[in-house]
Amino acid sequence: MPNETITSLLMAHGVRPTSGRILVARALDEANRPLTMSELEDKLVTMDKSGIFRALTLFRDHHLVHAIDSAEGTRYELCRAEADGIDDDQHVHFHCIACHRTFCLTDIPVPSIALPEDYSTTAINCVLEGYCPTCSKRH
Repeated sequence: MPNETITSLLMAHGVRPTSGRILVARALDEANRPLTMSELEDKLVTMDKSGIFRALTLFRDHHLVHAIDSAEGTRYELCRAEADGIDDDQHVHFHCIACHRTFCLTDIPVPSIALPEDYSTTAINCVLEGYCPTCSKRH
């Protein structure tokens, strides 16, 4: 995604587009898969850890990233949905136990779950584990 599009995405979510925030958003966009903080640090050698973390925290607060819990820790994925306060592009994620990559399965929606009365959902994290197509061939 070009810088102008990233800048527009940040602004649509109420995030002021600084150079560091643009770098973090671009790294997430180019990865095409959720990344851990460590993977972002490896990609963004010109930024310090605290700058990356502050950008991710701000992005999460403004619904610009999804935080996905995985065996390696939290992974972050750029949210391409409109900024309406609701993460409406929720989908299932798949974590490969062999290569440790996490994939977005955008064609599979998060299953609907009927909660007991007086419970309300604010977030859903659906991560399936197993072998990705490449690793399935080896096992």
